[in-house]
Amino acid sequence: MELKFSHIDILVKDLETACNYYAEMLGAKISRKYTWERDDLQVSYAVVRIGLEHFMLVQPVSGNLKKLLDDKGEGTIYRHCYSTPDIEKIFDQLIDRGIQPEDENGNALSKESLNSPSGVKIIWLPKRFGEFSIEILEEEGLQNFMIDAFSPNH
Repeated sequence: MELKFSHIDILVKDLETACNYYAEMLGAKISRKYTWERDDLQVSYAVVRIGLEHFMLVQPVSGNLKKLLDDKGEGTIYRHCYSTPDIEKIFDQLIDRGIQPEDENGNALSKESLNSPSGVKIIWLPKRFGEFSIEILEEEGLQNFMIDAFSPNH
């Protein structure tokens, strides 16, 4: 599989406070704030960039991530994210290995349903180790999202 590590996702109670902390303490650049809603899941999130590295801060409002935040607490790293140049190829490789890709709510995902609310093609692997998850995003869409997220025009 052709995968490249992209970032981690970290749960926070207050997105604005967490973003301000990284900006003030480490001089991080903070992206625009986003909201993701689908089914019972709703989160607000932002990308934090320090040098060439980045990670996402995620403030859950409802759904499984809100429960995870309530159970495990702020600062929980709950996801590793990877990118790939061909997500449909990765989808086929997972199916060939007997692994059913999922959506963010743990439902089976079809090859025709790979788009996220932000428009980036995305899949999740079934959770094997507690609440920890692995996300795979299509590289081109992720790059375009990052450019837009830090664009001064918004």
